[in-house]
Amino acid sequence: MIQDISPYMLDNNFYPDLEPAKGDFIMHFCGKKVLACDDVKSPFPVFEDFTKEQRYIHLFTLAEKRYFLILGNEAEIPDGYRYIEIKDVRHAKGSVKINVLAMFTAFHLFNWYRTSRYCGACSAEMVQSETERALCCKKCGNIVYPRINPAVIVGVTNGDKLLITRYAQGHGVEYDALIGGFVEIGETLEETVHREVMEETGLKVKNLRYYKSQPWGYSGGMLTGYFCDVDGNDTITIDESELSSGIWVNKEDIVGQPDDLSLTSEMMMTFKNKK
Repeated sequence: MIQDISPYMLDNNFYPDLEPAKGDFIMHFCGKKVLACDDVKSPFPVFEDFTKEQRYIHLFTLAEKRYFLILGNEAEIPDGYRYIEIKDVRHAKGSVKINVLAMFTAFHLFNWYRTSRYCGACSAEMVQSETERALCCKKCGNIVYPRINPAVIVGVTNGDKLLITRYAQGHGVEYDALIGGFVEIGETLEETVHREVMEETGLKVKNLRYYKSQPWGYSGGMLTGYFCDVDGNDTITIDESELSSGIWVNKEDIVGQPDDLSLTSEMMMTFKNKK
């Protein structure tokens, strides 16, 4: 999965006064595009590529390299770089997992900074905390931390078959997937599993089994994986606003996804290869 980068680890300790230096990676985004080049091994610009003064903020350290974000909606575009679709960087032939993890995590934080410029309580401009990764309102004292959206990924089993879905057009995923959805207010993770499966496929499930969790910065989410068994009638009735298809697939026929980055892909292949 995207976070499996041993022997390295993501060091997300935050240093608000840290300034970028030569060799530090610099991240910036425009919509769902990232400032990058075509070098799949090292796609992101470094501090010395920039010639103009800009506002930077420390992000994290990954594989012994420091990453910073250019604050604001506009940034200098160094020679040889352009804005590339995030999904194209992810799926580029020869792409490096650490780079994708860095990009997704930076994108998560970029969106948080972009959407948290003003206080939601009094509308005053927010400022960076001097001690932690938080934005503070000097006027009313409101403190905002990075938003993380809890969600579930569900592998529904039916003997040696797994429920494989495809998202409806416009959801941005063109390959096989599992049932997934965000947790609603007042809901447990387990209740989310039951609700999402019923809403998207009309199936009841039982015997929920926790599998693994995964940060997924592209959606700002924390994904929690569950396997469960179909309970009773196994006739699938898809919600066409969410899915284009949903079918039971024998484990030997499961294809999986184009890369090994997602919790969804690992769950599919775990079921396929189980004895």
